Amino acid sequence: MSQLSDTLHDVFASLGPVRIARMFGGYGVYHDDLMFALVVREVLYLKTDAQTLPHFEALALPAFSFERQGRKMTTSYRQAPETVFEDRQAAALWARRAVEAALRTANAPMPMRKTKKKPGR
Repeated sequence: MSQLSDTLHDVFASLGPVRIARMFGGYGVYHDDLMFALVVREVLYLKTDAQTLPHFEALALPAFSFERQGRKMTTSYRQAPETVFEDRQAAALWARRAVEAALRTANAPMPMRKTKKKPGR
């Protein structure tokens, strides 16, 4: 594990136990088997949704993105503000926002897929 991942249990202590698991060259951070944060190249990113995104945008915190097959893919994870490492109350607030966003996303209905019609039908 990385130096950052070693401190995440303390950062997210207000949530209770968190689990950190290797994934995609980084680490996923889970609470109750729900991934709410991501660590890539020693940078912590928190889950966002339409309700929490304005908090991240207000601080101009960048989204985690990567390149796949020559295309830039932007995720719903935004860089965590530095205050989460310095202030336990701030860490609790941002952690709660990320977990709530992850819960809303997990419980959102799946969009209907358009099916292709076969010719002649």
